[in-house]
Amino acid sequence: MRSIISVALAVGWRMLHNNFTTPSLLIPGIAFPMFFFVAFAGGLSRVNDVPGFQFPVGYTAFQFVFVLLQSAAFAGVFTGFGIVRDFETGFARRLMVAAPDRRGILLGYGIGAIGRWAVTALVLTSVAMLAGMEVGGNGVDIFALYTLAALVNIIGLLWSAGVAMRFRTLQAAPLMQLPVFLSLFFAPVFVPVELLAGWLQTIAHLNPVTLMLAAGRSLIAGQPVHIVGGFGAAFALIALFSVWAMRGLRRAEAAGGG
Repeated sequence: MRSIISVALAVGWRMLHNNFTTPSLLIPGIAFPMFFFVAFAGGLSRVNDVPGFQFPVGYTAFQFVFVLLQSAAFAGVFTGFGIVRDFETGFARRLMVAAPDRRGILLGYGIGAIGRWAVTALVLTSVAMLAGMEVGGNGVDIFALYTLAALVNIIGLLWSAGVAMRFRTLQAAPLMQLPVFLSLFFAPVFVPVELLAGWLQTIAHLNPVTLMLAAGRSLIAGQPVHIVGGFGAAFALIALFSVWAMRGLRRAEAAGGG
């Protein structure tokens, strides 16, 4: 256990140091969520007047939850890009040789993903509050919301890590991004699922992201519903992608870490 923790802390520190000292890594992770928040919450604010749209704390808060979860997921995915770079530069090979328990490597990347997203979440929340976002939930509700977002971050990291450790090349970047992008945008992004129609509503009902969005939006409104479904979906995906990521790690080990 001590070896796992020491490896995890070393890898996590390296990921965080690289991210916060490299503008090309830091700025996009903050700029993209801000762009989506401004475009959706600002540009589509008239959706709040659509018949049937009823959200007690307004459209800004409705969209904030989506962008918060989106930023968490993509912070995990972007960490997968860092994993690929470690393989392409040969650092991952040296890391695997040096690590007595290689599960610590995956845990360290998880620490890096959470730390990377935490800064984005802080900036995004600050901007949303300055923009006058209403919050109906109490401290427990808001803590639960950010906990849910952290779980989404872990899901994104585990998915991208499994891809990165299997392919070990940036050519696999679209495979890391596209499934996450589609799962997010085939959820009820702009209006509640009840206002969707046709095949969009069918897909949204089958999409586990819908449950997480519903839970998160109910928390910020201070009217918690779908909590079991939302957190249950998150933990189920973490369990599934943990197996995916660990098998990817074994695949990388069998390939000699490079």
